[in-house]
Amino acid sequence: MSNDGEKPKGIIEEILDKLGSLVTAAFGLVAALAWNEAIQTIFRDVFGTQQALPLMFGYAVIVTVIAVILTLIIARAVTKAKEKTSRLGHRPS
Repeated sequence: MSNDGEKPKGIIEEILDKLGSLVTAAFGLVAALAWNEAIQTIFRDVFGTQQALPLMFGYAVIVTVIAVILTLIIARAVTKAKEKTSRLGHRPS
């Protein structure tokens, strides 16, 4: 009977975890779009429209590399935190 009680709790926790991830990603997208527009405006003001294209591609590559590196760092930190939490939760009483 305890297994039946644990399964719905596990499913609910997983749903909440995924929902939290989706909401966080949505806020991140909104922030990224706002910054994107601001940075594009700065590029247009500083470099003009014709010259800015190669610089914009360079900027996009740099931002992408930084985003990938930060995503990997965050994913590793989350994995370590989950491992630590699961170990703490399974300590013998």
